[in-house]
Amino acid sequence: MVAAALLTAYLGGWAFALFWLAAGIAIVVEWTDMTGIEPRRLVQGILGLGLVALTLLFLLGAGFWLTSAVSLAFLAAGAFIASGAQKRVWAVSSFIYAAPIVLVPPIVRDHPDLGILGLLWMFAVVWATDIAAYFTGRALGGPKLCPPISPKKTWSGFIGGVVAATVAGLLVASFGQRYGASLPLTLPGIAALSVVASVASQVGDLGESALKRHCQVKDSSHLIPGHGGVMDRLDGFWAVCLIVALVLLTVDPTV
Repeated sequence: MVAAALLTAYLGGWAFALFWLAAGIAIVVEWTDMTGIEPRRLVQGILGLGLVALTLLFLLGAGFWLTSAVSLAFLAAGAFIASGAQKRVWAVSSFIYAAPIVLVPPIVRDHPDLGILGLLWMFAVVWATDIAAYFTGRALGGPKLCPPISPKKTWSGFIGGVVAATVAGLLVASFGQRYGASLPLTLPGIAALSVVASVASQVGDLGESALKRHCQVKDSSHLIPGHGGVMDRLDGFWAVCLIVALVLLTVDPTV
């Protein structure tokens, strides 16, 4: 997945958008499978078509309000088809969860002030957080971060992940400056945003763990042998996508 993400990021355009569309559809399928929505395949089909529509609208340059209206239409259709009030909530939440994964990476890739450097920053922060949190937690141990949800995570791993993500974010920015590219923030600003993104990434991981515990499953699916499902791989990246989306909407509500 790392190789595919980097290759399609380099290519941009349709290839990159379709890569994240596939990830978003997989997330909807995993979420609705875990939560037992019925009629499952029909709901998955409607919500999947909604994500396809979002991708096409992005590639065709549609505006924020049209994209929002189409999203609401497919949300309403998915909720109407799902049986039971609680299942309707799960259906809607699956689409809302998948949409940032489908839209934010292509938006960042095409953004004139972010581009591929912004994507590399997102990747670096998430990957550094995951790797450093794992190895720091194993090496140092100590108090548990959130035992009811994830018994193996520690505060030492959490802090190690934040530190590594901050360093990684600054390295990406410095590398970009060296080759004539830059992010629209000062280095202290990039460091601060990297801290926020790392914390969000780890909270996203915990959130997905909480969902799996609620649904009494170990992995979101078995799509990736030995690694679980797409949600298991992208829970932290999803949270960083959400942070970036909020920043972009604050700076430019029409993005």
